[in-house]
Amino acid sequence: MSDTQPVSRRSFIRQAATVGAAGVAVPQFVPSSALAKGGANGKIGIGLIGCGGMGRANLNACARHADVVVTGACDIWKPRRDAVVNQFKDTAKPYHDYRDMLAAKDIDAVIIATPPHWHCVMAVDACEASKDIYLQKPMTLHVAESFAVRNAVRRHKRICQIGTQIHASENYRRVVEYIRSGKLGPISVARTFNVMNQGPNGIGNTPNSDPPAEIDWDAWVGPGPMQPYNPLIVRSAYENCSFMAPSGGWTPGMAPHIIDLPVWALELGFPESTYCSGGRYIIKDAGDAPDVQEVLWQYPNFTMTWMMSVVNSFAFDFGRGTPARRLGIYFHGLNGTLFSNYGKHEIVPEGDMLKDAEPPAKSIPPSPGHEQEWVNCIKSRQQPSCNADYHCKIDVPICLANLSMKLGRAIRFDPVTEMIVGDSEAARLAVPEYRAPWKFPRQYV
Repeated sequence: MSDTQPVSRRSFIRQAATVGAAGVAVPQFVPSSALAKGGANGKIGIGLIGCGGMGRANLNACARHADVVVTGACDIWKPRRDAVVNQFKDTAKPYHDYRDMLAAKDIDAVIIATPPHWHCVMAVDACEASKDIYLQKPMTLHVAESFAVRNAVRRHKRICQIGTQIHASENYRRVVEYIRSGKLGPISVARTFNVMNQGPNGIGNTPNSDPPAEIDWDAWVGPGPMQPYNPLIVRSAYENCSFMAPSGGWTPGMAPHIIDLPVWALELGFPESTYCSGGRYIIKDAGDAPDVQEVLWQYPNFTMTWMMSVVNSFAFDFGRGTPARRLGIYFHGLNGTLFSNYGKHEIVPEGDMLKDAEPPAKSIPPSPGHEQEWVNCIKSRQQPSCNADYHCKIDVPICLANLSMKLGRAIRFDPVTEMIVGDSEAARLAVPEYRAPWKFPRQYV
């Protein structure tokens, strides 16, 4: 084990032996570490860490395939954990501490669907325990965490898929093909956004209280800063995005799905400069996350922007009037503009400069499904499309944006050295300080 938590290597091995000797009848399967390239006839034992709605959806998408068996469910909230165990009662064992799950021999891979402040610690520990990972977005909340996850996946040769399931859509594939066809000419700007209107009361003002007996609040907070329990923090990912410490706010909550499209289509690396402005201007609720953010990322000869609002849902070509949750991506080229959301896209020529607006031939094959791709890759030992190396180029810009907003200034970044340039305070704050006894895994950065 690394120093990511106060458990020695010896005690971790002892835990593994204890769990392995517990003896629960489950179907026989071949561990992923033993699978030959190209697959094998055995089943893959998958465990879920974080048994909320998104995690269960990911698990169900995996479990419907014949080469998967659900062998564990972990959550510090007992009713949620028990619901998953009862669903897969013939094969799944309950776990309160995710480290016990990682020590289990019948777990080959884990879905990590906890609040984001846990993602780095759990992903690194999973890599060290030789488990493959499906890691829900946002990948992490801090720049150093992003590189730690990527480097741990590399070092331990694990298969990792980040849970940006929109990447698997047919619409995104058609947009990527069109952008790469060159028909729009050189593209200088991509504009991205996610907006809604929660009103001045936001998610509400339910008061802080003592946590219910079925939630281990100290374990829920984990490496994050201790804060009072509030029912809204744990209700769902939607409410959680209003609390900065465990979620990073709505930009990490939604931008991974949306800036994914320009990063993919234009094969972007890391931005050289990031500036974010915004704040909590209108909403007065139990949360503390910003209700407005504007981000500008500067790449060589290219600019990408992000707009986030939870106090106005005007969305240009994607809707206006009645408040609703809306999002979009605009690619501005010399010859025309392509604008897209999750399900559709449209081309707007610049007069007669766009000589051929017809879409190019399809070249990107359909996805088998985001979770199924991960399962297939566990067997083939080939990285999936939203692997940690790829997604780091989405996660790092988002982490830099929140850091820029916190500091109130632009942050310069060297894509070659992968380091913040000329700002010692920003470089220091890019590495999180975990609450004792948890420790950030510095050996991976």
